[in-house]
Amino acid sequence: MRVDSARRLSVGIATRNRAGSLLRCLASIALIDDLVSDIIVVDDSSDPPIGDTLSNVPAAISARMRFIEQPGAQGPIVARNTIMRLAANDAVLLLDDDAFVIDGRAVRSALSVLEQNPSVGAVACAQAEADGSPWPAAMQPSPAVYPCYVTAYIGFAHLLRRNVFLELGGYQESFHFYGEEKDYCLRLLNAGYDVVYLPDARVAHVPDPSGRSDARYLRHVVRNDCLSALYNEPLPMAIVTVPIRVARYAAMRRHGQVNDPGGLRWVMGDLIASLPAVWRTRKPMRWTSILRWRQLRRTWPAFGPRTASA
Repeated sequence: MRVDSARRLSVGIATRNRAGSLLRCLASIALIDDLVSDIIVVDDSSDPPIGDTLSNVPAAISARMRFIEQPGAQGPIVARNTIMRLAANDAVLLLDDDAFVIDGRAVRSALSVLEQNPSVGAVACAQAEADGSPWPAAMQPSPAVYPCYVTAYIGFAHLLRRNVFLELGGYQESFHFYGEEKDYCLRLLNAGYDVVYLPDARVAHVPDPSGRSDARYLRHVVRNDCLSALYNEPLPMAIVTVPIRVARYAAMRRHGQVNDPGGLRWVMGDLIASLPAVWRTRKPMRWTSILRWRQLRRTWPAFGPRTASA
């Protein structure tokens, strides 16, 4: 694809069974129209298919949109990896289908940080209501009210550096759903790149109830947290932390009052089945990277541009 140099941003949206939310998200891209060269929408086997509803997309958006039907309900992680491979630019804004742009300045400031700082591999946006008011601090990448370095972003709206993403192998597709952002950020930090959070870069996130399941969420949170530890942590650390992570299932189930018979058995069975593949491909982080991760979780240092990755 030939890209206008002024349009230096790609936008990607993974969707499933949320046609109304998707149309709202696509329409909001008009607020950053001058930046966007291509828009990639991957439909993860919606039922019924949502292709026909896209005739309602504004013409200016439709002209730059590529629509891909992903068979087999492979999940949003596979869809996001597809988007990153196909994007025309190095800067890619990934949006959940129930997120939408409410102020173009949010995306412009995030893009500026990414373009001006080679050490930054990802920029985190702040979750907001439709009217622009921020979500509670505990539901943001950091409670800080200033631009800062963080351990990870929240996947509803984030800006990624494509070449780094592809070099690091992208999102872990074995997760299927949930937790891919933290896992990727572990690898990003270990490779010497930063994640920056901009609390004033607010993007609306109005959760669509379609497809949500408390039991499914609980199972994948616990399983994927364990898998991430097995993939990324030095073996002595993983031996200690994985049982602790498994034990969180019971506490989370009680706290959320989740009805999930057989859930823990599913988690354990899937982890055991995954061990051979994990062992073949795991790449443990350096201890210095783990220490930096833990430091960032406690201190949220103010963002200060630097010229090269560590």
